Amino acid sequence: MLAIDPPVSSAGKPTVHSMSSQSSIEPRNDHLDEPLAELLSPYTVARDDHRNAPGFVIRPDEVRDVLFALRDEAGFDHCSNVTAQEYEDRFESIYHLKKYADPTAEVSVIVPTPRDDPVSQSAEPVYRTTDWHEREAYDLVGIEYEDHPDLRRILLPETWQGHPMGLEYNQEKPQIVTLEAHANPLENDQHDAGSDTMFLNIGPHHPATHGVLHIETVLDGEQVAAVDPDPGYLHRCEEQLCQQGTYCHEIMPYPDRWDYLGGQILNEWAYARTAEDLTDLDVPEYAQLIRTMSGELSRILAHMLAIGTFALDVYGEFTATFMYALRDREIVQGILEDLTGQRLMFNYLRLGGVAWDLPEPREAFFEKIQDFLDGLPHKLDEYHDLLTANEIFQLRCVDTGVLDAETAKQYGCTGPVARASGVDYDLRRDDPYGYYPELDWDVVTAEEGDNYARVLCRLQEIEQSARIVDQCVDLLEDWPEDDREIQSNVPRTLRPEEGAEIYRAVEGAKGELGIYIRSDGTDKPARFKIRSPCFSNLHALEEMAVGEYVPDLIASLASLDIVLGEVDR
Repeated sequence: MLAIDPPVSSAGKPTVHSMSSQSSIEPRNDHLDEPLAELLSPYTVARDDHRNAPGFVIRPDEVRDVLFALRDEAGFDHCSNVTAQEYEDRFESIYHLKKYADPTAEVSVIVPTPRDDPVSQSAEPVYRTTDWHEREAYDLVGIEYEDHPDLRRILLPETWQGHPMGLEYNQEKPQIVTLEAHANPLENDQHDAGSDTMFLNIGPHHPATHGVLHIETVLDGEQVAAVDPDPGYLHRCEEQLCQQGTYCHEIMPYPDRWDYLGGQILNEWAYARTAEDLTDLDVPEYAQLIRTMSGELSRILAHMLAIGTFALDVYGEFTATFMYALRDREIVQGILEDLTGQRLMFNYLRLGGVAWDLPEPREAFFEKIQDFLDGLPHKLDEYHDLLTANEIFQLRCVDTGVLDAETAKQYGCTGPVARASGVDYDLRRDDPYGYYPELDWDVVTAEEGDNYARVLCRLQEIEQSARIVDQCVDLLEDWPEDDREIQSNVPRTLRPEEGAEIYRAVEGAKGELGIYIRSDGTDKPARFKIRSPCFSNLHALEEMAVGEYVPDLIASLASLDIVLGEVDR
């Protein structure tokens, strides 16, 4: 197991870690196969290797033994995703495991169960994050997880009949809700004069929930005693839609709609990277550079909105901070509109590259970007004056919503939420892709893990994104005209080999945005699973809010920077 020393920072100041131009990470998983095979030999019943990771098929009653061995003896402390699917002869759960210290070290644990008895042991005691992931698998596919602490639906109502991603699900059958389901859930409640406990619904229609999120909250006096986030009000069947689209032409427009508030280019990149690795497609260096520049502009879009809405939630700061954020975001929005032709759903990336070259005249486009970059330091100083130096903001955010590093890992947290808790994890550096390895930039972390640290991290990450964009512009300005290849030679129809499986991820605006694809040999995926960073980050809200006050709960929720279109998918 690889041991790493935790980064050190002074109070209130995020730590930056330099990104070298050359990666020292070993080739993907070639060094893992033999040691893992030996470790798991008592449990392995078959091998089912994936494109990104060795795969071990195990019995459904030995899930915890296997995962404990991988976590404690092999160092796989990050359960990044759980995929569930149904075949003609079985159900299957796949636990996608990584290491926070080295995300290129991956392993897939495959757990088949019979169709007539789809019961598998719950992994929740090993990885807390699997609580929600297994609930989703039960809800949509129908696999039951033995000894799960709270196995109930998570995206669909409890009254829903059937499992929509099961092979035998009848989409035309009407849903029938019994009269008992409409009964008043508080009808039999009794008031205890000696207790200060109160049940409080926050949302789903509340401006501070950042969308249609329902939070069931129990208060003990003025303190939060229990929190249960209830997502699913915005479920849009994105995975099912992608399974009905062709790899080349019909899937790419959908990722823009997951994180539709700034992360659109990064969403597209998650799909592009996965499909390109699955089908062995190359991407020209010039196109990789354009992807990197546009992706970081997209990250700035997302972080600007996160900061503005956070100020709005925490102390009602609409007239200055929120409007300043929208003002600066609008400049970036205009740059991306010039590049992509769209203001919201960019649909700019293509498998093998990008849709088209930079807009003409190139000099005017570069000048517009440079003007924004030149003015950004002063604007960030304004945000620090309005937010981080504001006494009210500090009182509301310092030492509230604290999430320590080990708890963040248990919940599978990534992105600024994890980095603000001291988890030095960024896929742009740790699992290099695009043009990132050739550029000079830093990963921002903090140790405090509170609401204040998460805001600081995002402000500092805007600076780092600007550094990346600035270097990209310099390189693009000098790029030889004859070598501006925007797309590799991609077949009109892509048909990955039957049975090929892959899980790949990028560093989205909110964290690790991953996609699992299984091919059945046709031009459409047989299974398309989206790993949303917001989904895992939101699960950690209960750890951040219990024992604090309702205003602290609102601040903690805002600091997670969730978008419900990505949580519910």
